[in-house]
Amino acid sequence: MEEKFLEKIKEEAAEAAKEICEVARLEAGSVLVVGCSSSEITGGVIGKASSPETAVAVWEGITSVTAPRGIFVAAQCCEHLNRAIVIEKEALAKMPLAEVVNAVPRPKAGGSFATAAYENMASPAVIEFVKADAGLDIGSTLIGMHLKHVAVPVRLGVKKIGEASLTAARVRPKFIGGERANYDDELR
Repeated sequence: MEEKFLEKIKEEAAEAAKEICEVARLEAGSVLVVGCSSSEITGGVIGKASSPETAVAVWEGITSVTAPRGIFVAAQCCEHLNRAIVIEKEALAKMPLAEVVNAVPRPKAGGSFATAAYENMASPAVIEFVKADAGLDIGSTLIGMHLKHVAVPVRLGVKKIGEASLTAARVRPKFIGGERANYDDELR
């Protein structure tokens, strides 16, 4: 993989992470779910052209923003591991219902991005589900199942990472109570 291309996608991933952290108002302890097709980033078809070095560049770009802020990245595995999540064990303290499962992602069984996360986390754990505070979907990997209700689409300045489309979302609390209810504008 060309070094110039890897640096470009690392920068794009960092910018996307910065934007979603700001728009979603993520704080220390928040969870950002990321689904990433390294195949799509390099111009291939999802699941057909896995690129570990591309995945590492995206991981490094995202975590260069999230780590200093204390935000946990939940890396979504591909469909071969039922879109399980790789996350730091430290984050599990906030998730009392999360059960650790026995799986170790690899580029062709879990995906290159989940593999990069697993190999670069201090103490990785694999769980089946997470309810994240925001998400980045790089290459149409379908992260919606891992977002809290209610997901709100976010339009970022970064539209693509490499050749992959980028979709972002934040969450907000549900509005309940109907027309007579009052709402906190800070939570919208």
